Amino acid sequence: MRNINRYMTLMVLGGLLAFTSCETTELDLTANPNQLTPEQAGVDFFLNSIQEDFVLEFEGNADFDLNDNFQGGGVTLGDGFNELGTQLTRTTNMLGRQYATVYQASDMDDEWINAYRGVLADIRAMTPLAEKAEQFKHIGISQFIEAYLMISMVDFFGDVPYTEIIQASNQVFNPVLDSGASIYDAMLLLLDEAIANFNNTSAPDLAVDFFYDNDYDKWVNAANTLKLKIYVQRRLVDSGAGASFDAIINSGNYIQDTADDFVWNWPATSASQPDTRHPRYGLNYTAAGAGDYMSNWLMNLMDTTDDPRIRYYFYRQTSAVPGVSIAPDEELLTCSFTTAPQHYVDSGFTFCNLPNGYWGRDHGNAEGTPPDGLLRTTWGTYPVGGRFDDDSFQAISVSEGGNGTGITNLLTAFGVDFMRAEMAMVDGNIANARTFILAGYDKSVAKVQAFLTGRTAGADISFEPNATAINDYATAIGTKFDDADMDGKWDVLAEQYFIAHYGNGVETYNFYRRTGFPTTLQANLEPDPGTFIRSMYYPTNAVNTNSNITQKASQSEPVFWDTNPSAPVAN
Repeated sequence: MRNINRYMTLMVLGGLLAFTSCETTELDLTANPNQLTPEQAGVDFFLNSIQEDFVLEFEGNADFDLNDNFQGGGVTLGDGFNELGTQLTRTTNMLGRQYATVYQASDMDDEWINAYRGVLADIRAMTPLAEKAEQFKHIGISQFIEAYLMISMVDFFGDVPYTEIIQASNQVFNPVLDSGASIYDAMLLLLDEAIANFNNTSAPDLAVDFFYDNDYDKWVNAANTLKLKIYVQRRLVDSGAGASFDAIINSGNYIQDTADDFVWNWPATSASQPDTRHPRYGLNYTAAGAGDYMSNWLMNLMDTTDDPRIRYYFYRQTSAVPGVSIAPDEELLTCSFTTAPQHYVDSGFTFCNLPNGYWGRDHGNAEGTPPDGLLRTTWGTYPVGGRFDDDSFQAISVSEGGNGTGITNLLTAFGVDFMRAEMAMVDGNIANARTFILAGYDKSVAKVQAFLTGRTAGADISFEPNATAINDYATAIGTKFDDADMDGKWDVLAEQYFIAHYGNGVETYNFYRRTGFPTTLQANLEPDPGTFIRSMYYPTNAVNTNSNITQKASQSEPVFWDTNPSAPVAN
């Protein structure tokens, strides 16, 4: 969809981001006289910046690029909403045994700044210019992005500023918090406005549409799919959510085909300033080796069930883990010399090390960083553009596999199937739920397999799973679902939901809080890690500079759509 020339536009975005700070509050309000003013900047430049900063909200960045508003750092280097969510839902490792100390208020500044000083500020500065030029499709895309961004801010923080920030002409230095429910309502209306702008055939196209290359039928379907997401999200507090969800499904105007997925494609044309590789690739395929630890829970689940996606998701740098086939090693894997905690033994959780070379960490393992960067399992081909696992067991380097030509999945056809499965479960339509779980799996594995094209880099693709292996796994899913009680059926749905959404921690974190499943998640190594986080602390800078923001008593406060009596049990 994109090419190198299009991505070169990102090199000039630094000037667009400096002056926009005067459009928001709680942050630096000083304009830089050396930078462009809104009157000097083109609408398309603004929208390039908006699209880039939007995806950084979810993926973070890898190189502290000054051309964007995402500062990096926080809980994990280069983190974004996806990384926070994957850690909490055991699809990557959470480094720390107490929730309250792992996710602190100071860790949230980067997401907050990027959202308000980056995306929203640019939208406010761009909109009057676009209105004057009658560039309504530009406005429609910015409205869609604003809606997606703000529901995500609600999902992670709860009540956040909105109405007193959206008017660029009025500087409010202490904007009040809007309720999450009211923001969700407003975003549904904003999506209706976006759809109307997408349908304006007289409006000019974008110079660079990073998502759909100016195909506005696809933008309409994406907007309706975002509505589906909203209705599923708030189904616990909205008695009409099911009917609203069904109305969109019945219209047929939503993402049904993987080719129409709303994704960001990382072209990997540059490794710095800006780094256009997938951030997780940039942070892991280094001379020192991998930076992230993969989740022992997820790797064990996929390995023991012969999940055909495992070789695409994970790359093993060694064939054996200390304590399994080879001797324990205190320096490389401290836990290989220790025994499992009693609550792990009681619940049958895997502990410390896995067979077949899957070298990761348990949930809450905070043992520090040994010299295992060129040994531990890391991200594979999908979705970050890494290396396909062909049993070569070689250490990674800075240029491997797809070289970082990864994707950020946001709204997908397989995701819609899993949403439909969830709504069917809620309605008690077990047969439909089963059908949609398997449909979601089919789309997921097909997308993962197709992703290897052009990213093999000499890998032995004979290790790809064949049709029999793919069908056998589907049969196993269906059998497990059929044989389970109702909680077990929810566990099957949840596990498949988590596996398919690998890399997208927003969806897994929301699903886990919304449903409480899967109950099979590995517990924290700490027997009493504190209450599971149901919303993040407000950022330190926001609390210190805005008199209308009072810090939460704890991170156990749920967001408005989470009316469950307690946090999920798999703490």
